[in-house]
Amino acid sequence: MTRTVYVNGDYVAEDQATVSVFDRGFLMADGVYEVVSVLGGKLIDFDGHMVRLKRSLSELAITNPLEDAAYLDAHRKLIAENGITDGMIYLQVTRGNPGDRDFAYPPADTVPTVVMFTQSKPGLADAPAAKTGWKVISVEDLRWGRRDIKTVQLLYPSMAKMEAKARGADDAWMVEDGRVTEGTSNNAYIVKNGTIITRELSHDILHGITRAAVLRFAAEAQMKVEERSFTIAEAQEADEAFVTSASAFVMPVVQIDGATVGDGSVGPVAARLREIYLEETMKTAI
Repeated sequence: MTRTVYVNGDYVAEDQATVSVFDRGFLMADGVYEVVSVLGGKLIDFDGHMVRLKRSLSELAITNPLEDAAYLDAHRKLIAENGITDGMIYLQVTRGNPGDRDFAYPPADTVPTVVMFTQSKPGLADAPAAKTGWKVISVEDLRWGRRDIKTVQLLYPSMAKMEAKARGADDAWMVEDGRVTEGTSNNAYIVKNGTIITRELSHDILHGITRAAVLRFAAEAQMKVEERSFTIAEAQEADEAFVTSASAFVMPVVQIDGATVGDGSVGPVAARLREIYLEETMKTAI
């Protein structure tokens, strides 16, 4: 089945979808993106993703080309056109096509490029890894300093992911000044003596939509949360570890740089938070 994708207001077959070679997203990674999960044909945390999209665009002075309602209509049409039950919708907005290559921003009236496409992931919420946990390695964090903007500059996280795979792991945690920032595409957590510990929000990490929801649900469940940075050594000595993201939800981590976390099995805090997150977000899915 050929996917239908969205390109600048048009719905076209994926093999007919084109973007200019002069688009600044292609030439300079001058764009931002969001990924919204779909469960049971419904969008998870859509409003939160729209809030972050607008913040990212504003931080880069890119004009937001669509209203929230138009983004929502496009997401829903893509779900219907492609028969998506479980999966994801990728949305990318770039500064557009100025007609040539230049380091300077193009004129303010340059029309942004908007692309959306679906990825079918049957059984997304029932990933087998959620029952066994991930193994992660640590790598030096060599990204630029504005990780709070969800840009399409993903080469280094991709390189880190590939290093993890080459070393028999599932993902990499990036480390700066001796402390964990985040995973390649997720926020990182440890649990010690019942306290959930995760790095505080700043320019150093992405302000995860799933992170915000999980911490809210944890507070509602009267779990103790401490927002601060932590080291790899501290993580290895933790009782549990896990990550959160829009596609992995809450994913346990059972090994860090070869050291077993806790007893090596999925811990009760991560398991409960995953359960709560899926239950509660499905109630508000649209």
